[in-house]
Amino acid sequence: MNRTGTSRRTFVTTAAAVTGAAAVGAVPTSAAAAGTTARTTAATAATGAPSVAVLGGGVAGLTAAHELAERGFHVTVYERRALGGKARSMGVPDSARGGRRALPAEHGFRFIPGIYHNLPDTMRRIPFPGNANGVWDNLIAPAEMSFARTGREDLRIPLPWPGHRPAELTLDEIRRALTALLQTARSIPLHESAYFVNRFLVFLTSCDERRDETWERTPWWEFLRAERMSYDYQRILAVGLTRNIVATKAEEASTRTVATLMEAFTFNALGRGADGPLDRILNLPTNEAWIDPWVTHLTGLGVEFRVGWTVREMAYDSGAGRITAAVIEDPQGARRSVTADHYVSAMPVEHARRTWGAALRAADPQLARCDKLETDWMTGIQFYLTEPAPLLAGHANCIDSPWSLTCIQQAEHWPSRDFAADYGDGAVVDCLSVDISEWDRPGVLYGKTAKQCTRAEVAREVWAQLKAAFNDTGRTVLKDGALHSWFLDPGVDGLGTPNPTNDDQLLIHPVGTFHNRPRAATAVPNFFLAGDYVAVDIDLATMEGANASARQAVNALLDRTGSPAARCTVKPLFRAPELEAHKRHDRLRYRLGLRNALDAG
Repeated sequence: MNRTGTSRRTFVTTAAAVTGAAAVGAVPTSAAAAGTTARTTAATAATGAPSVAVLGGGVAGLTAAHELAERGFHVTVYERRALGGKARSMGVPDSARGGRRALPAEHGFRFIPGIYHNLPDTMRRIPFPGNANGVWDNLIAPAEMSFARTGREDLRIPLPWPGHRPAELTLDEIRRALTALLQTARSIPLHESAYFVNRFLVFLTSCDERRDETWERTPWWEFLRAERMSYDYQRILAVGLTRNIVATKAEEASTRTVATLMEAFTFNALGRGADGPLDRILNLPTNEAWIDPWVTHLTGLGVEFRVGWTVREMAYDSGAGRITAAVIEDPQGARRSVTADHYVSAMPVEHARRTWGAALRAADPQLARCDKLETDWMTGIQFYLTEPAPLLAGHANCIDSPWSLTCIQQAEHWPSRDFAADYGDGAVVDCLSVDISEWDRPGVLYGKTAKQCTRAEVAREVWAQLKAAFNDTGRTVLKDGALHSWFLDPGVDGLGTPNPTNDDQLLIHPVGTFHNRPRAATAVPNFFLAGDYVAVDIDLATMEGANASARQAVNALLDRTGSPAARCTVKPLFRAPELEAHKRHDRLRYRLGLRNALDAG
């Protein structure tokens, strides 16, 4: 019955040759001994275009390849597993029947809010049949979201936006909505609500220096004085914006990071500085809607892909002060020294920093600081249903669940697909995609953390917590008999053993993280960084951050080479002009050692 995904699916090519330009400087003996040095391809030799090895094929790597290829560089992308990285979707192994596609699965559901600007710009430049604005036209806006409560009515929040058609409500739905609103209003005392509003205004009017220093070093929990407040204040206002969204504990998360995100979403909801609605998702599985068209477009631009190639080391010549090769393991397990004019490391930080040796770290101290960056588990599981479950038309945040679950039903958001006719064995009508953000807290069935559970126990535990959130006020919306199967992200391994591992962790943001994020440009003239851990304006591990960092890496490369090509546009988060005077006043107070004028402590 269950699709556990016990092994990671790797899509590899069988080509033995590696594309790259002639090495700049000599390859060190240790790197040369690792394998055969790759040679310049005929295409590069014929065009004379500078070559770039992009190491990693996730959002950062594909963005860098896109921008470089448009500017005439010869680009080869090396990806160890599958293009798209954590953003990709995948098929459940052995689930397709009768000519249908495999059941769609993913590391976690995609969320592309209106606060993003750089990623949507890239999406507009990816052609998609029938779409005037390319892949960007595949973004749709859910009509609502909810805080799914355990033991009380769920708080459903409409997400109005021009063009939305309000859903028709029954009397029972109106009754439930009003009950939830009143329960929530009563559970958070008025003085606590006023205090939270004051704290938010303090942050809104804080100058950049106060944000970067004081608030970066202040945990969100402490900033909100959450330990003194009610349970609902803690769960909704403290935890709800940290653990469930960015997989960071409220007790540790940087106030700068959390409040910057909250500020951006607030202005997005008000229609200020937004690319689109507050909440947007794709109208198809991610690879169908976005990743596959992107790879096709990049191939047309001349980008070459080597999938199944794992980067092991960046070979650095201290004498030349340059990267001389990337030592990469090919699909057959042989080590090769791939050479290019320039190198863009676009891997997640936990993988990238393993490839930086002592000499390279000594050449640029910011690389060593990356060891201080922390990652945690935020992993997806999908439940396939044989009956529609009347939850809601959007994301649900199960804020009382011990494992901090968020979820969304997908079939209704894929209007061009008949789920049962197009996927699986014909019995499945919907996919409930769930993100598990808390892996170190005991659950409700076994009294064990998610890491201590087996894969099957994780699935049963998540299902039980979902039912506790949705089946608790007189309705049975999630039925055991309607559960066809489940699929847990294959990047998780060793669950239920003393040493569980997760190959796809998420950068988290405890206090001080901002100061350890590296720049895209390193001190090594032919080496650049791209990824959601690189310093960008959004200061959050997101696809937007990955995209923006890749643009910065390309700009740095263009500057280093003196290229006349147009620089990539890197759009920052929206800054409300009416707040700038308050920030200037706060800058003076900060330099005088005074609190923000609105800060009552």
